[in-house]
Amino acid sequence: MHAEPRPVHRQTDRSTLPWLLAVLLFAAVGGGGAVWWFARGGAEPAPSPVPQVVSPVPPAPASPPPIRHPVEQAPAAAPAAPVEPLPLLGDSDAFLFEALAGLLADDGWRALVAGDFLIQRFVATVDNLPRRKLAPHLLPVTPAPGTLAVEGSAEAATLAPANAARYDAHLHLLEAADLQRLVAIYVRLYPLFQQAYRDLGNPEGYFNDRLVEVIDHLVAAPDATPPVLLVRPKVFWEFADPALEQRSAGEKLMVRIGPTHAARVRVRLVQARALLVAPGSAGDRPTAVPQR
Repeated sequence: MHAEPRPVHRQTDRSTLPWLLAVLLFAAVGGGGAVWWFARGGAEPAPSPVPQVVSPVPPAPASPPPIRHPVEQAPAAAPAAPVEPLPLLGDSDAFLFEALAGLLADDGWRALVAGDFLIQRFVATVDNLPRRKLAPHLLPVTPAPGTLAVEGSAEAATLAPANAARYDAHLHLLEAADLQRLVAIYVRLYPLFQQAYRDLGNPEGYFNDRLVEVIDHLVAAPDATPPVLLVRPKVFWEFADPALEQRSAGEKLMVRIGPTHAARVRVRLVQARALLVAPGSAGDRPTAVPQR
């Protein structure tokens, strides 16, 4: 870490500073004023009109967007009751891991979940899923094992159906979790998720709205009709169809996990959404699993 460069202060001789100010004052008022006085025959100069400086009217501050899905109204929210104070965001990992340990009986989940900054990773990943790029080092879970499974020749490569098996453990974790309790933990810790979202550069945003928006984005992700053709212009495989390659990171992930896994993920996403959004609220709209 490099220290910020400090501004260079040039020391001024304190004994000469009053004289310098006196000379400047004389030149501006005594010198220039005396020339004007004699030219006018000693008459008192008329006061110059004071220029009217019109300050531009500052624009009214933009009001933050209305909250569409208040997390307090989530059906999974626990009844209000005295609870222990939340940890600081930077100290939340131990708190969250303890909560997950009480939720998931099988300790296999520990090998799939990132070991630090779990809330920050989750928020960053959710925010990036509808975008083109997803930073692997920010994922809240470990990447799928192995490499992309490909069939065919280099000139006619396709995404192998066996590639979906790389995501079996992650899908098992998603389906084994008690969503009601999992979303309740999220609601309980929501101030920390909101802080992480603002720290990410969204001072006016509301993370629960973003989460619901991303869920809808993934549920509506179009399927790719197999065989899915691949090309490798450099090091990594890409989708040969330019329209498919231009899809968001989340949409392309739904293609890579295969249509069967994608359908099961959509079911869980719709169930999670129902626990996050109050039925009949202003921002609610029924979301069903698309029929493929």
